[in-house]
Amino acid sequence: MTIHNSRLLILCLATIAVLFALQFLLSDYLVLALTRILILSIFAMGYNMLMGYTGLLSLGHAMFFGFGLYAAGLSSYYFGTSLPVSFLIGVAASLVFSFVIGLLALRTEGVSFMIVTLMFAQAAYLSTLYFSKITGGDQGLTLPTTARSFSLLGIGFDMTSDTVRFNLSLVMFSAVLLFFFFVTQGPLGRLFSAVKENEPRTQMLGFDTYRVRLAAFTLSGTVSGLAGALYGLMFGYIGSAFAGFHYSIEALLFTLVGGPGTLLGPLLGTGVMTMLIDRLSGITTAYLIIIGVILIMVNMWFPKGILGTIRERWIPWLK
Repeated sequence: MTIHNSRLLILCLATIAVLFALQFLLSDYLVLALTRILILSIFAMGYNMLMGYTGLLSLGHAMFFGFGLYAAGLSSYYFGTSLPVSFLIGVAASLVFSFVIGLLALRTEGVSFMIVTLMFAQAAYLSTLYFSKITGGDQGLTLPTTARSFSLLGIGFDMTSDTVRFNLSLVMFSAVLLFFFFVTQGPLGRLFSAVKENEPRTQMLGFDTYRVRLAAFTLSGTVSGLAGALYGLMFGYIGSAFAGFHYSIEALLFTLVGGPGTLLGPLLGTGVMTMLIDRLSGITTAYLIIIGVILIMVNMWFPKGILGTIRERWIPWLK
């Protein structure tokens, strides 16, 4: 296999190495915060594949996060499936639902597509409240401690351990990051970009752009659901708040701040936004006003996100 952007691959591997080393340097609290950032970064990477690389703006991606969360969590809670099996159930459910919803939503374009994805997401969110006897509604369900450990290849994993959770999250983050590197550098990634830049011309070249957009939508939804399944099983809690509208907006903000269409942008955006909210909320209850001002300043100085603007001005291989 020919690697066309070896510098970006080296940067990705260096980023993974730095993240691994941070667990030995940071406090327990910050390691826990970094675990959450890694999982939400996977969610943002999934969103970025649709919005950043294909140019489709969805307002309902929290439903895919919720599909993964609930499918994995409920199977473990009610049927006692092991955590790896529950995780695979969550990913499979996200794949199926994202494919089916993509078949319908991609019949629309532009503002209509945004509205349709939002409506699907609201229907999914309200369903978690309506079937509260099963889902726990807004109170949610907590997985029993006995269900939060498993054995794989003779190795025991205790999900109540901060170290285990961090390293498993890092493994999943690394796998998704490298997978997306090869996707974006390959023919499929170039088709995604072609649809974003000029869909009519892509059609004239003989490509079925509906199938290309459906592939991007399904891939994006599946990875978002993977993040949801990982989040629910890691922290042992599932609740309707994770399927709410604000989670879709958070994925959008993470991507916009980091840089749409850049591989490491979602990680940077998620880290910056999560730590800002965490620190400022401990200082003042009006932290959202400060966050809003900071976002305006970031948008003025980095109109294409932090990494997106750096790529455009100085480092063109930072895709």
